[in-house]
Amino acid sequence: MTFKLAPLYRFGAWGAAACMVIICGLVALQVGFRILDALLALADQRRLGLGITGLSEIAAYLLVGATFLGLAYTFVHHAHIRVTLLVTRLPATLRVWFEAFALGVALAISGALVYGLIGLIRESLAYDDVSSGFLAIPLWIPQTVLTIGVGLLVLALAEALVMTLRIAVRDPASFRAEPDDDPRP
Repeated sequence: MTFKLAPLYRFGAWGAAACMVIICGLVALQVGFRILDALLALADQRRLGLGITGLSEIAAYLLVGATFLGLAYTFVHHAHIRVTLLVTRLPATLRVWFEAFALGVALAISGALVYGLIGLIRESLAYDDVSSGFLAIPLWIPQTVLTIGVGLLVLALAEALVMTLRIAVRDPASFRAEPDDDPRP
């Protein structure tokens, strides 16, 4: 399957990668501060006491971004874990309809999740909700990133469902669950 919105999913993957790089950078900086303090203590010098306040909270929100922004990209590249023991044994004409059903269920669940998340963002904005950690991060920021990630997944699922239904109606015997250029053996 060729996804027409692949650049959009790739943009989400780049956002996920950026979140991971920021996490790594912040953790490395924090470790560096601790090493510097340890070296100063060994040299009988006064510690600087440098640190990143709320690092674990920031890293947790960035991890949410990394996880959810990458959902659509991993889906279109067949990197999600799927249980295909039964489905692969079915003839292609039946398999395509099972695939369409599974995509429809996934789309419905993901769409409901996006709808609920939008309501959550509205509520967070209405009540000026902030995180309860060291930093008062407005909760609508990580919630928006989460919603964008799931929204991208909804688009990918919808696109896959449309393509699968086209195959199911036109030529179900030609259905392949994965692309011909799949790098896996």
